[in-house]
Amino acid sequence: MRFFSKTATALLCAATLVGCSSRGMSIEELMTQLSYETTASVGYPKPASAEDGSGLPDVALAIAPVEKPVQTAALVVPSPRQASPSRGKQKVYSQRFSDAKPINFGRHAPQNLPVHGVDVSRWQGNIDWEKLRQHGANFVYIKATDGGDHLDPMFHKNWKAASAAGLKHGAYHFFYWCRTASEQADWFIRNVPKEKGALPPVLDVEWNAFSQCKKRPSREQVLEKMRVFIQKVERHYGQKPIIYTAPDFYKDNLQGAFKDYPFWLRSVAAHPSKVYPGRDWVLWQYSGTGLSKGVGEKIDLNAFNGSERDWHNWVARNTH
Repeated sequence: MRFFSKTATALLCAATLVGCSSRGMSIEELMTQLSYETTASVGYPKPASAEDGSGLPDVALAIAPVEKPVQTAALVVPSPRQASPSRGKQKVYSQRFSDAKPINFGRHAPQNLPVHGVDVSRWQGNIDWEKLRQHGANFVYIKATDGGDHLDPMFHKNWKAASAAGLKHGAYHFFYWCRTASEQADWFIRNVPKEKGALPPVLDVEWNAFSQCKKRPSREQVLEKMRVFIQKVERHYGQKPIIYTAPDFYKDNLQGAFKDYPFWLRSVAAHPSKVYPGRDWVLWQYSGTGLSKGVGEKIDLNAFNGSERDWHNWVARNTH
């Protein structure tokens, strides 16, 4: 949709929560502060209006980050009683997921691992969390933020509902290569609760063909940006963040790096040991086309690398 420049400027100012008159920013400069990131497994394209040559994003999406009032300090929400960590071990449900595009992983099939979970964003719509948990989701990672100004509009609803259903849950941030790492860490901290029992935060780093940002920094720049984000988030939450990545990004940037951090690896056609040789991992995203009761859309499926006992021990070590 096209808009006259004055209207567009006003809307963009509102969307990015800055005063144009005080900063003297042009539309082009404001545009660099808006992003349309999704995880690679979803693969939704940008709105057509962002690609039709008008140079203006779809305004409804542009103002999405301000659907909820911006907090002036880190959001701290007490955990609901039913979601508080139990003194005993939480029940592990056997996975009963199916797949719209099943893959034969052979003897290294993810179904051989006992603890499965999911990751979700706005694209999964309204979720019946009780049904999802009983169908085999023992944990969930929820899309929270990307860039320095976008909050997934379903994040707070999903966070509270997952907690109420008793799922172990955490949040992830999609890194946007056209914003500084420090800004992005601040944005994540501003929007994600510091909640007792929550899983460690996740930094999602990958190349996204649908992104407005076309930058592909050098390996050295990538690693430095990641360090800034990870260290700031780790100091705030007191948990070592998990790094999520995909094969092409890993090959370009992460081989041999961040050996002291846990990894969550996307590998939808082969076991991670074949795609990421020599890399230890905690979580394996083995499908982006999963099907489950409680969710009307396709969903990402994941497995924990270990036994039920390993899972309980890992949760105890990495939550507080």
